[in-house]
Amino acid sequence: MESASRDVCDPRFGEVDKILEQLTKSKALHILMVLDRSPNPLRFSNLKELVEAPSTTVSRRLKELEDFGLVKRVRDKDAKAIMYAPTEDTKSLSPVMQSMFDWASIRYERDSA
Repeated sequence: MESASRDVCDPRFGEVDKILEQLTKSKALHILMVLDRSPNPLRFSNLKELVEAPSTTVSRRLKELEDFGLVKRVRDKDAKAIMYAPTEDTKSLSPVMQSMFDWASIRYERDSA
């Protein structure tokens, strides 16, 4: 019984809660998936257009995701512009994000039929 109690109170559950809190904010998961699927870093304006969100929302999410270590800023040497790219943590989270998307797609199709 004591072993089960330790499993339930595992501090890693708190870490899962933290990442879920980030991913469930408006457009956060969408931003991460777009960045993860892009072969190159993206400008703010491109990202805003791709996730179809207001500038304020995209700006807030990028700052939060950057603070959380899931997005990094990259300077474009040619255009001298700031661009955004996924971090290694985001790349390692990619299969989980895709699984969540696939799960939601199945439910959507089932519930829409």
